[in-house]
Amino acid sequence: MEQTRTCVTADDPCIVCTDAAIRRGDTTIWSHGTFAIPRGTVTAVVGTNGAGKTTLLNAELGLIPLSHGNMRVLGGAPGTNNARIGYVPQSYTSDIDSSLTAEQSVLLGLTGTRFGIHPVTRAQRAKTREAMEFTGIADKAKLRLSELSGGLRQRVAIAQALVSDPELLMLDEPLANLDLASQRATVRILAQLNSELDMTIQIVAHDLNMLLPILDGAVYLLDGHPHYARLDQVLDSDLLTHLYGTTVQVVTTPQGDMFVTPALTRPDASADTHRTDEVAQFHHHEYDHDRAQ
Repeated sequence: MEQTRTCVTADDPCIVCTDAAIRRGDTTIWSHGTFAIPRGTVTAVVGTNGAGKTTLLNAELGLIPLSHGNMRVLGGAPGTNNARIGYVPQSYTSDIDSSLTAEQSVLLGLTGTRFGIHPVTRAQRAKTREAMEFTGIADKAKLRLSELSGGLRQRVAIAQALVSDPELLMLDEPLANLDLASQRATVRILAQLNSELDMTIQIVAHDLNMLLPILDGAVYLLDGHPHYARLDQVLDSDLLTHLYGTTVQVVTTPQGDMFVTPALTRPDASADTHRTDEVAQFHHHEYDHDRAQ
């Protein structure tokens, strides 16, 4: 796939939040969000159910307004650069019309609501073919979504998000309900996008293990506040235990591979809370210019 990029530097992060907060009615979803996500990185968004992970993505897309603070996405206000963003919602495989073919579904990434009204151009079909070849589903073009497995549907969703050559790709729980082989295939595609196109990728996830080989860092929602840290800082047993409210171990194998697992030999840690200044002591969250180079 080809991609036209604006000139960016290490001082030009993909997403910047400054004391950002979101409320729904009288409820604060999260607040005091101050962090920057470097361009060209793969970032997980982690936290417990209801912590506001999907809310963060929706705020970045301009679908939910901030109640306080500031957010910049690809150098502009949320929503202003959505043409440069590819988005794969968690509900894609259940919401989309299963009678559509894989090719028709990917074309929606270019035609949107115009599908079926205006003719599809040769260039649009070429871009669709390119995205499907990249995700390994070109041979499924004429099959209906109802004929495809969950893993193949997820590849269709990614191809639809890629067809417009985005600079930033957002995925909400892309590995949920997929078997192990499909998870690995999806992660390989994301790894290619990042390594070959230098695409910035943001992934909402519950389980980090399958993603660990490709992650550079994570936004973690802890005690109602989003923080960004590099992966080596996030892979901390104490931090993850507090984050998930249950005892978590970070294990390194003799081969040097790492994985995160519940510590079943010890009782669950009691979920507690900390003040913002206490949470800040877990890690140093300033944007690391050297990491982005």
